[in-house]
Amino acid sequence: MAGMRIPKSRTAYGEELKAQREAAGLTQEKLSELAIMSRTHIAHIEAGRRKPSSDDARRLDQVLGTSGVLARFLPTLDGKLIADDFEQVRLFEQQTTMIREYGATLVPGLLQTEAYARAVFASFFPPKSREQCDNAVVTRLRRAKVLDAPNPPVLWELIDEAVLRRPVGGPAVMAAQLRHIGELGDRERVRLHVLPFSVGAHPLLESDLMLLCFDDAPPIAYVEALYTGALHDDPVLVRNGQTAYALALSDAMSHADSLALIKSVAEEYEHDER
Repeated sequence: MAGMRIPKSRTAYGEELKAQREAAGLTQEKLSELAIMSRTHIAHIEAGRRKPSSDDARRLDQVLGTSGVLARFLPTLDGKLIADDFEQVRLFEQQTTMIREYGATLVPGLLQTEAYARAVFASFFPPKSREQCDNAVVTRLRRAKVLDAPNPPVLWELIDEAVLRRPVGGPAVMAAQLRHIGELGDRERVRLHVLPFSVGAHPLLESDLMLLCFDDAPPIAYVEALYTGALHDDPVLVRNGQTAYALALSDAMSHADSLALIKSVAEEYEHDER
């Protein structure tokens, strides 16, 4: 439709897609069949949570008769999904079938104990109030409940050796934290791999990374640094993240050897505490 105007924001893009779909008399389910996409993915696009790939947009244009407009406006969409990307990550964690994560300096959030999480939040700058710390700890522990669901996602955790050696909260907190990681590592759907210092430089050296996969939608990547976090669904960026993760994982210790190291370091902390 030549007169269609799509503002840059993903929310507006999604609203326009919904308007065009309804004008064509199509349900999300019917559009998904005609455009060869999942209904869930279309729902995420219409809600402004996801950005369609170039191929998706071209098929949507073809089905809806929108003269290529949906494809042409893709480059004008920003790289973020929503203002608070990590809030969206928490929602996606409930839907994912597989999580692959790299922790560069801290134990990844899904693995953290209450005492470890509290020590992390207490070190923030600007400082958090006691109430803010309490709320942050509760939220972090609530995230981990996804691992106790009836059908939890497969979880691969790649942890830098620096995570094990940094005594966050002191020896007692670290010992309990590493014991907790070891217990999680005994679960069938959890794989733990330590990236030892001896590897030196590797593709994930500069930041944390989380890769999330879904049954009915394209994968996404979340990259986090100081005061910032970015959620990406651009296929090229996600593929690059997956490749970097695979390269780093290829240099990591095996699951069994990693669990043995984690147990050994926990014993060192327990000795220090005594």
